Amino acid sequence: MAEQKYESKIESIPAPVAQVYPVLSNLSNLERVKDLLPSDKVSDVEISPDVIKMKVDGLGQRIAIRIVDRIENDTIKFGLDNIPMQANFWIQLKEVSPADTRVKLTVKADIPVFFRMMVEKKLQKGLDDAARMLTQFPYSQWQ
Repeated sequence: MAEQKYESKIESIPAPVAQVYPVLSNLSNLERVKDLLPSDKVSDVEISPDVIKMKVDGLGQRIAIRIVDRIENDTIKFGLDNIPMQANFWIQLKEVSPADTRVKLTVKADIPVFFRMMVEKKLQKGLDDAARMLTQFPYSQWQ
């Protein structure tokens, strides 16, 4: 298997990086939006500052998304546990102006060749949707 890299479209968050980074680098903030998760696909969600654990339909076991590294006002790196492949992802932030922070999500994954064709489009759409969703959070209110 060869590691594949997938990147979201670059999106614009209408807030300074100093407001965006503290929100995204503390997973406990997701408690406020966990009701937006599709209840038919995700259940048994547990959130702490560094880890999200959840049961995802089709995976058969509880997965964990954990923060493995933080670079203040720049990057948040995540590891994935209990998934059927090696994968990690990160969120990159770049402040263009005080009212414009750009965000991009990147995933690196060892997807078996016979699954790649089935998941590539869904993975790309999921990354783009997630990046777009990050533009909608009320960062100034979550401080």
